[in-house]
Amino acid sequence: MAEMKLIAQNKKAWHDYFIEESFEAGIELFGTEVKSIRGGKASIKEAYAEVRNGEVFVIGMNVTPYDFGSHNNQDPLRTRKLLLHKREINKLHDFSTREGFTLVPLKVYLNERGLVKVLIAVAKGKKLYDKRDTIAKKDADRRIQKAIKAYNQ
Repeated sequence: MAEMKLIAQNKKAWHDYFIEESFEAGIELFGTEVKSIRGGKASIKEAYAEVRNGEVFVIGMNVTPYDFGSHNNQDPLRTRKLLLHKREINKLHDFSTREGFTLVPLKVYLNERGLVKVLIAVAKGKKLYDKRDTIAKKDADRRIQKAIKAYNQ
């Protein structure tokens, strides 16, 4: 990805889940939703995705209505279809039917051509002790980097 403009990011997903695999998907948007997203008014904090009838949908993604829109503004929390290849949809379906796996959107961004894309991940939930281990490893890495930096000065 050469040059992308990040619109929304789900940082908590990295804390709550083990990310197994990720897919880049287009998103079906209507009316003024694109203008609103370009303005940075989207949130995926409570969002998730699911496969229904051979199609993938993102649920709970909030796109704030465009300020200068009219009565054509869409519902901010409506279910939006993701655009993926059939083999990717089949792979996501296989993962999502396994026990403990879920589909989580990680990022919403504009790619180099100006298209709105969603990075969707197959994720497995972490247990509390896994979260503690992750925090301890990050803390240890931080201390090591600080010690190396102090040693080199």
